[in-house]
Amino acid sequence: MAFWLDPDPEERVEPRLRTALAAFETAVESASADRCIMLSPADLDCARPVVLGAGKAAAAMAVAFNRATDGRADGLVVTRYGHGLKPGEDAGRIDVLEAGHPAPDLASVAAAERMLTVAGSLRDGDTLWFLVSGGGSALLAAPLPGVTLADKRQVATCLMHSGADIREINTVRKHLSAIKGGRLAAVAHPARVRTLAISDVPGDSLADVASGPTIPDPTTRDDALAIVRRYRCPLSEAVEALLGSDVCETPKPGSALFAADQASVVASATTALDAAEQSLNSAGYRVTRLGDDLAAPARELGAAHAKLALDLAGGGGRHALLSGGETTVVVKNAAARGGRNLEYLASLALALEATPNVVALAADTDGIDGNGDHAGGLVVPSSLARGRALGLDLDDALAANATYEYFDRCKLLLRTGPTRTNVNDFRLLLIDDATVE
Repeated sequence: MAFWLDPDPEERVEPRLRTALAAFETAVESASADRCIMLSPADLDCARPVVLGAGKAAAAMAVAFNRATDGRADGLVVTRYGHGLKPGEDAGRIDVLEAGHPAPDLASVAAAERMLTVAGSLRDGDTLWFLVSGGGSALLAAPLPGVTLADKRQVATCLMHSGADIREINTVRKHLSAIKGGRLAAVAHPARVRTLAISDVPGDSLADVASGPTIPDPTTRDDALAIVRRYRCPLSEAVEALLGSDVCETPKPGSALFAADQASVVASATTALDAAEQSLNSAGYRVTRLGDDLAAPARELGAAHAKLALDLAGGGGRHALLSGGETTVVVKNAAARGGRNLEYLASLALALEATPNVVALAADTDGIDGNGDHAGGLVVPSSLARGRALGLDLDDALAANATYEYFDRCKLLLRTGPTRTNVNDFRLLLIDDATVE
């Protein structure tokens, strides 16, 4: 995996940043489909496995599954544009489709329709393998009757921009969908369903990974209504009517429909942070894990982590503060470019000011933070001075949700391209006595 910090490939990268980059790369690789999908012949109790899948890791998961089954699997998966097969990869008879993310498009609708058709063709004795990862909610769009794709996009966008967390967003999505919230599995039954998940949700609730197409849903339409009311999201007449009707209610845990199904998380934030911790220990850092499932507002978390780093900075030694999860952001300027990791880093940098012995990295493990071409970025002691030299103000950028330009022009963006996994955000602060410019 190639990481770069700046268009100039000759730019010197300070050793501590190399340590941070190596830890991030180790974390991402540990959660790759190639590492985490390990099936034996005993795991496959059917001659012709049928595969469906959705998410940013879907193509890589299809390749790994095809290899594990010696090319016997049939089916299809859908991933984000640009996250498909790499040259030389083979998914066998598993079709790899691409569709819109973070906003679903007509390709997302077509993919959902095909999957529902395949699921509906299964019979008693068949087994459906569902390969799911983060991003699948947008990639599979099947609005319930009366609701349009535009209706769904309007509600989801409002929730995202209002600071709703992923559980809240997916609760609403599930009650507007004919495929999410266990409905895909319900269509596939009486066939058995086996779900393999690369989890991008704090706490690894399978019902929330890609809105749980094969997992019974513990939330209700009343929950969904309460969420859209809380965030004051405008609703079309069709959405208002649907959420007020039992038609939108999802299959629930305990239903006999799911009695023969199985589901497991094959990679998660814990997977990635465990690997990073080992890498950092080898580099001589004492690691403190702050949590694998942090979901606070990005700006608040950045300020809190800066305080922890400042408390450690004066005591000597080499320390690493490591965390995962998914922060939230309230977007006041939808036209601005940024992302939750850059908002976290901006808040962190402002609170650290020019502390000489702290560097930080924050990035999304899928390679995309917000709506830019970056995975995240870096903070170094000169982060604020670089901006001032360019006539930029980080306070202003943060207030306007326009952090991308600041980090880009200061040569502090981290770009990876699509990683084809997704175990959420990775945050690392390194504190020692070295000086970084």
